[in-house]
Amino acid sequence: MARIKLKYVNGFTDRYGRPRYYFRRRGFPAIPLPGLPGSDDFMACYSTALAGIPDQPEVGSRTTLPGTIGALVVAYYKSSEWQHGLAEETRKTRHRIIERFRARHGDKRVALLRQEHVAKMLTEIATPSAKRHWLKAIRGLLRFAVPTMLAIDPTAGMAPIKLLKSKGHHTWTDDEIEQYRSHWPLGTQQRLVFEFALETASRRGEVVRLGPQHVKDGRIRIARTHGSADVTFRFRPSFKQHATPCRKRT
Repeated sequence: MARIKLKYVNGFTDRYGRPRYYFRRRGFPAIPLPGLPGSDDFMACYSTALAGIPDQPEVGSRTTLPGTIGALVVAYYKSSEWQHGLAEETRKTRHRIIERFRARHGDKRVALLRQEHVAKMLTEIATPSAKRHWLKAIRGLLRFAVPTMLAIDPTAGMAPIKLLKSKGHHTWTDDEIEQYRSHWPLGTQQRLVFEFALETASRRGEVVRLGPQHVKDGRIRIARTHGSADVTFRFRPSFKQHATPCRKRT
């Protein structure tokens, strides 16, 4: 089977026999890449990591044709609406969506896109939450195209996606916490991530970014997302007995 070789990508097999891939560039923190090379999720995250390299030419900028969706995406990434009008977490989420959109439709003419096309694409998305994120990302892209590449925004007038009513996530009981700890012993990555999340009351997107660079003099700095202020605090003694570093690969 042919292997896909990608710049800055390193892979290994973990202790459970599962392949792991990281985007590694000297002087920068490693970025985990989901799935396998060539998959949609993998390539979208790889594109995001690659786009964050200073002075990196915009992906596809030399091969896109004027007037196409690919050309629109390149221009949108360079715009103030993208670079300064969106929070970092929002850009990362929308970048993955836009990259999948470009991969499927990048060679098509922007001027030919109609609302019925957008509506049909929405029907192919499984969950209301995914539909909502997709529409927000593509709406931002197409609004940028008006009036230079589009006369009107095809998403104008489309109702926002309503999410199903929910009581929220179940809060784990003490018994459930101990059950998880019994299943994932000290030294495993799952246990370390869990203890960090429990100790810091952080979102998933905040925990996955934690690393040694955030710990200094017994204190940890949490970079909050969604507009929340960053926080720093000292570990409780009880935390240290649960959260030990993951075992190094041999």
